[in-house]
Parts: sequence; structure tokens; C-alpha cells
Amino acid sequence: MVQSSFSTMEADVGNSEKEKNEHSETALGRRKKWNHRRNLIAFWFLGLCNNFAYVVMLSAAHDILKEEENTSGTNETSNATTVSPTFTTSANEDEFLTCNTIGTGAILLADILPTLIIKLTAPFYIQRLPYWFKTLLVVVFAIGSFVTVGLAHQVWLSILGVVFASCSAGLGEVTFLSLSTFYDRNVVSTWSSGTGGAGVGGALAYAGLTSAGLSARNTVFVLISVPILMSISYFIILTKPENQLHQLNNFCSTSSLVPKDDESKSTQLSLAEKLRLLPPLLKYMIPLTVVYFAEYFINQGLHELLYFNSIFLSKAEQYRWYQVDYQVGVFISRSSVNIIQIKHLWILPILQLVNMALLLSQVFYRFIPNVWVIFAIVLWEGLLGGGAYVNTFYKMSKEVPAQHREFSLGAATLGDSVGIALAGAAAIPSHDHICTLRIKM
Repeated sequence: MVQSSFSTMEADVGNSEKEKNEHSETALGRRKKWNHRRNLIAFWFLGLCNNFAYVVMLSAAHDILKEEENTSGTNETSNATTVSPTFTTSANEDEFLTCNTIGTGAILLADILPTLIIKLTAPFYIQRLPYWFKTLLVVVFAIGSFVTVGLAHQVWLSILGVVFASCSAGLGEVTFLSLSTFYDRNVVSTWSSGTGGAGVGGALAYAGLTSAGLSARNTVFVLISVPILMSISYFIILTKPENQLHQLNNFCSTSSLVPKDDESKSTQLSLAEKLRLLPPLLKYMIPLTVVYFAEYFINQGLHELLYFNSIFLSKAEQYRWYQVDYQVGVFISRSSVNIIQIKHLWILPILQLVNMALLLSQVFYRFIPNVWVIFAIVLWEGLLGGGAYVNTFYKMSKEVPAQHREFSLGAATLGDSVGIALAGAAAIPSHDHICTLRIKM
């Protein structure tokens, strides 16, 4: 009888412990799901905030060029005055193509060269800095870009603001794509979607606010809230993997983190090892470079030349809404990698080069009769560009060995920046030459 009671008590205790363990496992599972969602949300906002200043500076390219002309001879206008794009005019401007005296490729170079330098060098030293410090640098540069452009009354200050935005975007892309290796690979998808959202949000916010009558200067000041949101996303929303807590508390830490799916392997790489890893990355980087060259040649060299006379949008507004249209395409495709995955990356540069040839032909021959056809082509251009970006890095997150992933994803960001820099360099002489031709509308 006593033995039976003991057996019953042991069974009850066993059942109680089993229920307790099941409850604990359930709570742990719910916590992991919640943390996973937090990380996805955080990376989306990090992508959004990282590219926002960069996109705004490109959308404001015409207005920065207009400011240069305002500094020589004209009376200074109040902050409430909207700055509009200026085209070289003539008595028969509706008969012949008219251009800005300086192409927006100049602004593009100021916006991309600092990024290019950062991406070219950062993968070889940036792992020595803790992520919280790198994030603060990104935020400081972003705020500096908005403040500098907002307060600038001289062109060189406006260009300096563009350079700050470039530093912020370049450092942020290297930092957060490398950081993504310590989380579920789906954060690459949400990061990419966020960067696409920055394109839509930045271009739409600038075009919408300035079209509504807010000055370019005041629009820039309103957008200072964006880098503040980045701080909240990293320091509050994003969860910190246990294996990086030591870095968060140690400014001078030089040890690298270890990707979550391969914690037994060290990610500390020598310079020689990093250099050996570069050639295998070319199969990802070269298609990305070509895609970005073609699309940014279109954006900064051709968009301002693709206008139509006598429609409901002015020439300046057409340029701004081409940018918005393009960014919508980028956002859609960068958000679609979990639905559609492109295995053969080489297809995308071919299609983008066809786009470039088509729109370049339109500048000379004007065979497309309707602005809505141009909007459709520009949307397709954005879809290809965004698809190239997200599929490249998602493919790398699956194919690159875990111990090399942090360095490889950071280094591969060089691909898009090289393409953009080459596009800016090509867009300047091309634009200048086209502007010297008397092309009939």
C-alpha cells in the first residue's frame, strides 16, 4: 500500500515536471517567434532608413543644380519658395530638346564616390569595430547630410551634404548586410524590401512635398526624423544574438562574431584569406555591376531628357515622377524574393541593357508617343534593378559558407557601387554631348 502511494506520488511529480517542461518549451517557442518577427521588422526599417537620405539626394539633384544658378546674380528667395528644375531655354524650346546646363550625373558622382571608397576598403578593417559604433556613425552621417543640405546657401555645402549621405548609405550597407549573417537568412529579404521602401518613400516624399508647395529646404528638415528611426530600430527593436553581447559592451573589441548556423567555426580571416575569397565573388558582383550601370545611366543621364511637351506634368515634375516610378519597381522586386527567386543572375543585366538602349534611342528618335509607355518602361527598369539586388544577396546567403559569409556579403556590396560610379562617369559626357545636339522633339 505504501509502495503504491509512493509510485502514485512519483507519477504525479513526473507528470508535473513534464507539463512544466512542455509549458516552458511552448513559452520559449513563442519568444523565439516574437524575436524572429522583431528582427524581420528591425531589418526592414534599417534598410528603409539606410537608403533614405541617399535617395532624397538623388531626387533633389535638379534642385541642387538650380541652387548653383541662384547663387550668381539672382535675389535670394525665402525658405517658403519651392526650388524648381531649370532647363536651358530658347524661343523654340518646344521644337527642340532642352537640357540642364549640368547633368545630374555630377550629383550622382558626389553621391556614389564616397560609398565606393568605403565599400572598397571597409571589408578589410570594419570587422574590428563593434556594430553599435558602426550604427552610430551611420546615423550621424545621415543626420549631417540633412542638416548640411537644409542649411546650405552655397553649392559646395549642398555637395558636402550629398557626400555625408553617401558615407551613411555605404557604411550602412556594409554594416547591416554583414550583421544579417547572425540572424535568419530571411532578414536579407526584409532588409532588401526596406531599401526598396526607401526608394519609394524618399522619392515620393520629396516629389510629393515639393509639389504640394513645401520648399526643398523645409522638406529636407522634415526628413531628419528618418535617421532617428534607424537608432530605434537597431538599439530597441532588434534583438542581439548572445554571441555578440561582448561586442556591444566593449568598444575596443576586435573579435568577429560567428554566424548563428555555424558557431563552431571562427570568422576571423587574415588579409590573405580575404583576398582569396574575392575571385569567387565575381560571379555575383559582375551581373550586379552591369545591371546598376545600365539603370543609373538611365536614371541620371536619360530621365531628364525623356520629357514630353504640353502634358499635365511640367518637365521638372516628369523627372521627379520618373524617379518615383522607378523606385516603386525597385520596392516591388526587392520585396518578392520569398515568392520569386531568380537562379540565373546573368539574365538581368541583358534585360537592363536592352532597357538602356531602348530609352537612349527614344532620346534621339522620339518614336514612343506617350508618356505612359515611358512610365511602364521605367517601372520595368526598377523591377530588374531591385530583383538583381535582392536575388544576389539572398543567393549568397544560401551558397557562401557560413564562416566566410560576413566578409563576403560586405565585400559584394562593391558590385552595385562600381556600376553606379561608372554610370555617373558615363552620364556626364553623354549628357553634355546630347545637349549640344539640336534634337527635334
